[in-house]
Amino acid sequence: MTSKIKNFLQQSQVIMFPRAVTSVARLVDINDVFTLANTKHKLKYWQVWYPGGLRKSLRDEIMQQEIRPLVAVDIIEQLHRQFAILSGGRGKDGAPIITFPEFAGFSEIPDDDFLNVVTYLTSIPSLEAASIGFIIIIDRRRDKWSAVKASLTRIAGAFPGNLQLVFVLRPSRFIQRAIADIGIKLYRDDFKMKVPIIMLNSVSDLHGYIDKSQLTRELGGTLEYGHSQWIHHRTAIENFAMTVKSTAQMLQTFGTDLAETELPNDDELKLAVKQGATLLTCIREPVTRSANCKLSSDELENVATVQRLLAQLDETEKAFDQFWTKHHLKLEQCLQLRHFEHDFREVKLTLDNLMETQAGFADIGDSVTRVENLLKEQKHLEEKGQEPLEKAQSLALHGEQLIQNNHYAVDSIRPKCVELRRICDDFTNETKKKYDILGKSLELHKQLDKASQWCEAGIYLLASQAVDKCQSQEGAETALVEIEKFLVTAKEHQLSNPKEFYNQFDMILTPEIKANAQRIVQKLEDVQEMFDKRQVSLKKLAAKQTRPVQPVAPHPESSPKRASPKITRPAAVATNRRSTEISCPPKTVSEVELSKKKSIKKTKGGIKGYASEMDNPNLVHLIPSALQNKKEILFGNLPEIYYFHNRIFLKEIENCIENPELLARCFLKRKEDLQIYEKYCQNKPRSEALWRQCGDSIFFQECQRKLDHKLSLDAYLLKPVQRITKYQLLLKEMLKCSKNSEGTAELEEALATMLDIIKSVNDSMHQIAITGYEGDVSELGKLLMQGSFNVWTDHKKGHNKVKDLARFKPMQRHLFLYTKMLLFCKKREENTDGHEKTASYSFKNSLKMSTVGITENVKGDNKKFEIWYNGREEVYIIQASSVELKNTWISEIRKVLTGQLEACRAVCDNMGLGQVPVPASTTSEASKDQLGSCSIAGI
Repeated sequence: MTSKIKNFLQQSQVIMFPRAVTSVARLVDINDVFTLANTKHKLKYWQVWYPGGLRKSLRDEIMQQEIRPLVAVDIIEQLHRQFAILSGGRGKDGAPIITFPEFAGFSEIPDDDFLNVVTYLTSIPSLEAASIGFIIIIDRRRDKWSAVKASLTRIAGAFPGNLQLVFVLRPSRFIQRAIADIGIKLYRDDFKMKVPIIMLNSVSDLHGYIDKSQLTRELGGTLEYGHSQWIHHRTAIENFAMTVKSTAQMLQTFGTDLAETELPNDDELKLAVKQGATLLTCIREPVTRSANCKLSSDELENVATVQRLLAQLDETEKAFDQFWTKHHLKLEQCLQLRHFEHDFREVKLTLDNLMETQAGFADIGDSVTRVENLLKEQKHLEEKGQEPLEKAQSLALHGEQLIQNNHYAVDSIRPKCVELRRICDDFTNETKKKYDILGKSLELHKQLDKASQWCEAGIYLLASQAVDKCQSQEGAETALVEIEKFLVTAKEHQLSNPKEFYNQFDMILTPEIKANAQRIVQKLEDVQEMFDKRQVSLKKLAAKQTRPVQPVAPHPESSPKRASPKITRPAAVATNRRSTEISCPPKTVSEVELSKKKSIKKTKGGIKGYASEMDNPNLVHLIPSALQNKKEILFGNLPEIYYFHNRIFLKEIENCIENPELLARCFLKRKEDLQIYEKYCQNKPRSEALWRQCGDSIFFQECQRKLDHKLSLDAYLLKPVQRITKYQLLLKEMLKCSKNSEGTAELEEALATMLDIIKSVNDSMHQIAITGYEGDVSELGKLLMQGSFNVWTDHKKGHNKVKDLARFKPMQRHLFLYTKMLLFCKKREENTDGHEKTASYSFKNSLKMSTVGITENVKGDNKKFEIWYNGREEVYIIQASSVELKNTWISEIRKVLTGQLEACRAVCDNMGLGQVPVPASTTSEASKDQLGSCSIAGI
């Protein structure tokens, strides 16, 4: 029994006490607090003994400290004088910085006080930092050279640490600065410093050596330092270190006493029982030998005494066994409690961190992508929390089992179990709440996106409905059907009542999202209003009986009241005739002028309200990164268009209000200037791609709010494209009113000019989509035509099967006709983020126009023609979609070839080579054969 007790106590001493002491010793290293950097003193490290290597008491080892280091309390008055400070700044290599600020009585400080303060300050940094060497900064800007000299002398003689650099802010007064310059040269060797002494004129010079973030405000830096607070912190840290040291010593003393206690063993107890039994046997021996022998009264009393002592010994053993059973149980329960509390602290720390992380997920997202990312983060956090939650539940269950086993510390265990379960429930409930909020947020943003896309599609539909097509009854009815079909989709997206989805999510909205939702709701209402107005207009046009336009001829006799003798003059009659030849009222031109003014105003608003705001420093943080430095891509040459219309074209149109016949001349005069639309339209795909990427940003929403625009910026960026198409509609309307008049020819020419510009713009839009062509398309001359065709090839040198296959199966090719080259491309269409398909043209082949010939008609199909070269070695059979399209292309190709032939003839004439023979052919073979004839004639 005694051996069990001894073994248990020895195990308890090894397992429990050293574990507690070593954990304390590991947490706090006294040397980290009291490090004496004086090279004249050395401190011994504290040693931590593990259970297997316990040889000496930790108390003896702690008391091995040879010298008690200085603490703040010992020199508190000297520290408060602040003649030297350790601000916490570091040099570029990590060297600690000690500053000697301006101090009037520096020379009067006693040597012991100076040495104690400097020694204490050098003992604070770690040994690693101190080994780099200290940087000294002496601030004597308001003092004299004598103060500088005294400071350097004292530091050189008494500084206990390793020095790296010494910076001196010399006196600022001119005379003292001059004396300092001379003095430092004369007395440098007297200071006996083995490190450089750098004299500085100002703190700005000091910043060249030490970063501002490592200097206090007195030295022009940004490091926050309060001397009183620094002393308070040092005092508190050192007091805490002493508390930890005394606690460790107390635990060591208890452990040592427990380890050195001698415990009885079972041998002594057994020996005592054996002695009592032997003694009792000896006393009874006479009776044992002879039955007739009787014990005397004394012997009987001795027997009773021995028996009483043996019974007492047995009772003592039983009493100790009972005591030990209870004490052993208590020790076991104490060990269980310690393990439970240790596990509780670890689990609770993990759960607290988990709850803190979850509390940080306050964002509910401002877009579908953001909400989806938040849901992923929440899912990751939930998965991360499963293991700690299981541990917490398991530990709570273990605590309840301890309570059921009548543990003595029920009052300590039960609250911890309740706390664990509460935290688990809080995390689970909060997670569910987060999922519900994010789910509603995701649904909201999806509906907002759908609503926004619906609005954009509606605006695009309204903008794409050509005005000229809607003027007829059939066109108006078609447009009405398109609008009605589109409005049906509003019900599919549950947008028939725009405010319903906003009210549904009102409780979870942040002010920012609420503002965005209100903006989209307002946009829905605006678009719906636009549709309503368009429907009213279209219904009127659909119900209106269209009548043919009757040309108005002059009839002077029909207005006798207006007759005047002055009209008989030829000039007056001619003037009157000219005014009646174009019968369109000035209102038509006035409407154009008014429309143009509105367009210019909107363009100006777009430039100032959006483009200029991109340079506003107050809004830079709202601009998406994808939009940075891309203003030219988004707006193209819109400022150039604005300048042209505002300064030039509008004024010329205003001059035509009273003379409508002059309007055609405006367009003819500005034919070249109107080519600026081509550049704008070429940039439009890049602008639209950038808008799709950044259009939903807060920056554009803020600009739209300031401008109070109902439509977003992309609707205004579409205006120039729509404007260039409206000019030809205006000219067509004027032509209807001025048939068989003198101004008709100019109007027709102006209309042809505008149609040519529109065609050029359209062709250029296709041209910029060509990919894979290694040359420069700008060197190919003017783009004359472009379009899609079926193409067959026939090569004489090719294999028969290849030729047969080529003739059997056509290739889909998009042709680009330039004055110098014919390009064959393959059209490809790609979807871009759910928007319209964008076309690109992959380059396949090219033919120089100086080497080709054409055959206008191909037997069996009047929509086919041939392009060939090199004596028909390669033939391309091209099938147009209509005979008209074929004839148009043949006409353009003929013009190119004829122009080349005439140019060749002109060259030959200039060289005196005579007339160039034209080869006779049923085909229009203005090809290399013709140019070859020129060359032969020249030879």
